[in-house]
This record gives sequence, C-alpha cells and structure tokens, in this order.
Amino acid sequence: MHTIQIKEESYQEQKYLESVIADAISMAKKKVDAVEVAINKSTGINVSTRLGETENIEFNSDGVLGITVYQNHKKGNASTNDLSPKAIEQTINMAIEIMKYTSADPYSGLGDRSQMAFECPDLDLFHPSDFNVDQAIRQAAQAEDAALACAEISKSDGGHFNSHYGIRVYGNSEGMLQGYRASNHSLSCCVIGERHGQMERNYAYTASRDINALDSAQSIGLKAAKKTVAHLGAQQVATMKVPVLFSPEVATGLIGHLASAISGGAIYKKSSFLLDKVGELILPDWLTIKELPHILKGVGSAPFDSDGILTMNKDIITAGVLQTYLLSSYSAKKLSTADKPLKSTGNAGGIHNWRLQSSNGAADFASLVKMMDKGIIVTSLMGQGVNLVTGDYSRGANGFWVENGEIQYPINEFTIAGNLSDIYRNIVTIGSDIELKTNIQCGSILVEQMSIAGK
Repeated sequence: MHTIQIKEESYQEQKYLESVIADAISMAKKKVDAVEVAINKSTGINVSTRLGETENIEFNSDGVLGITVYQNHKKGNASTNDLSPKAIEQTINMAIEIMKYTSADPYSGLGDRSQMAFECPDLDLFHPSDFNVDQAIRQAAQAEDAALACAEISKSDGGHFNSHYGIRVYGNSEGMLQGYRASNHSLSCCVIGERHGQMERNYAYTASRDINALDSAQSIGLKAAKKTVAHLGAQQVATMKVPVLFSPEVATGLIGHLASAISGGAIYKKSSFLLDKVGELILPDWLTIKELPHILKGVGSAPFDSDGILTMNKDIITAGVLQTYLLSSYSAKKLSTADKPLKSTGNAGGIHNWRLQSSNGAADFASLVKMMDKGIIVTSLMGQGVNLVTGDYSRGANGFWVENGEIQYPINEFTIAGNLSDIYRNIVTIGSDIELKTNIQCGSILVEQMSIAGK
C-alpha cells in the first residue's frame, strides 16, 4: 500500500474515531456530571531475524476505547474494543456501575477548561511507511549480516525492524474533541562477541518518526559490532572514588530519574527526594532544562496530554533552579492551596522533549575523556537500585577505565553509587554528543566523583 493511500485511509479512520467518541460523550452526558473518552489505535509490523532466518513477523491493528465518568466527585472507568453503539452504551453503564463503589475524591474530574486543547497544532508527526514484509525482513537481515561479517563477532541475538503508526483521539463533555496521527520506525541489532572464551553482548539502534531519517541497516550492524568488540577483554577495577562519565545512552536515564522525582504523583505522595524543592538550586547554575513539546517530528512531541490539556514550552530547570513540578490535572488540584492554586503543566502521561542546555558550552566526547583524565566511562547499567524517596543510587555497570585522558581498557562487574542530590549538584559538564532517540535529549554527563565498588 502506498503512503498516499495509507495517509488517506488513516485520515478517514481518525474522523470515524472522532465521531465514535462524540457519540459516546453524547450518550454519557445524559447520565453523569462529566465524561472523557479516549482511544489509541495502533497499526504496524514487527519483524525479527536471526542468523539469516526470519524468526518472527507480527502485524497489529488494535485499539481500546476508554471511557471515564464522574459524578459527585466519584470516578469510574471501563473500556471496550467493540465500537458499536450497543457495546459503547454497555461500557458507559459499566463505568457508572464501577463508579458507585468508589469513594468520593474532591480532586477528581476533568481538567481546567481554559487549558484544554480546543485547537490542536500540527507537529508533523505522521510519516507512515509503505514497507512490505520482504523489505522489513531485508532491513533486519542486512543489519545482522553487517555485524556478523566483523572479526570476533560470533553470534547474533537478532535484527529487529519495527514500523507503526497510531491515531490518538480524545474528547470530553466540555466540548473538547481532538485527534492526531503519529508514526514511529526503528531498526536494531544485537550481537555477541567472543575472545579467549570471554563473551560480550551489545546492540545499536536507530529510531525516527520518518523512516527516511533512519540510519542505514549496514551502519547499525557495524555500530553494534564495534560496541561489542570494544568491550571484549573486560577487566575488573578496585573499589575507589573517581569521576564518572555517563555516555549519552545512559545519561538520559540519569535525567529520567529527575523527571520521576518531580512528577506530581511522587510529590503529593511525599515519596520524592525533591519534595519542596521548587525555587531551589538542584543542578549546577550553568545548566538549564527546557521542555519543548512542539518540535516538529520530535520523538517526544505531542499537541496535548492524556487529560486533553494543551502542551506548552516551559522551563523545568533555569540556571540550576527547579522551576516547576510536572503536574497532571489531578495532581495540580491535589497540590493546590488557597494561597497558591496550581494548574496542570500538560504532563499527564509523561514528559515531552527535554533539552539540556549549558551556558558553559558543550565539549565533544573525546574532550570530556581528556577533561576527566582518570576515571570511569559508564556505557550500560543494570538493576533497579534507585530509591526516589531518599535519592540513594546504586547500579551495576559496564564501561571503560580512563587514565591520562585516554581509554585504557574495558571494565565490567562493578557498581556505581551515590545520592542523586549530590550527583546532580556535582555534574561538571555535559557533552555535545546529544542523544536524539528519546524524549530526554542530552549528551554525555561528567560527574565529579562517585563511589565505585569493584573487586
């Protein structure tokens, strides 16, 4: 099917889903104070290959209609994948029945009408692929073949190609009804290298809204092989305290813990080490983080959040100072006080394109290694040793030992530890090697010192 036909058919499907939601809202409004209805419809293909053989082919086209009703501060929700009027009416009645058994919550209900996305900006997120199964298999296999052709690559954990597009439609009884389409494409390869009986596994991937912006299959295979071979011959290090350089792939996770700690849910539950920190310095004063949800083709872009609230550009951190918590409509109401009313920040469901900016400039990766002089580069992390209540951080890691500003050899089986409050304040600089494949877009992060538990 050509992309023009896909675009036309998906447009018609979006309009159909909008009419279904409008009808559902009309039905429910006769029975409850307020209602919101949403559907995420996903269509696409997943293909995986291993050692020249096609291992898996999956087609999917699914979506569930979710209906949430509110009455006297009580809430009930139910869902259905049958979009017939009869099934929708049954689902509304089921949500009302569930609502009867819930406790009244003064903070439940729809968001602030003045913030709703009655107009929806076009963010150029929809670039569907007309790849057929044979082309998809060829992409995954070519990545594998390129990696397996490299010396010391002995086995493959597979090549994977995914191409999907989704339709998101949201409406509520305040009259807001909007939808948009978005595509996602990715290609990855994971291989195993072997040297003197020691084996290492690593991977590489590329992802984009636009399939034409993906890196080539051959380059992904070669990158996976290069990363794997670089870690062969890994040694262990002694227990010590040294500077740590987080590569971009893991640096995004370090900032992800910050996003989790300032979410409204964590704050009103008082389960965050950043409780009552708005207006305080929590990062170096040269570091700023902005949220930019309207970047065209952005991997984290969205015109509205899961509450139907219009997303907006905002400062998360300015010169190291925390500016806001990430609030849904519910958490904004929950955290509001008489003298300080709060509004949603448009973050129900997650964050949108965080960009880290340095007033000191940003160096490339090689320059950061030289700046560190002696320490550890972390390229992968294991385990879930992060306590967001206390900020205590302890993760298993792999990476490289650096001395005299140069990588000496790969290392494994060590743990990095510290407290996130200290780690964030002790960031020395960030790199210009920005990772763009996730909704947190930052380069390498150099931390002044962390505890290393080795042999």
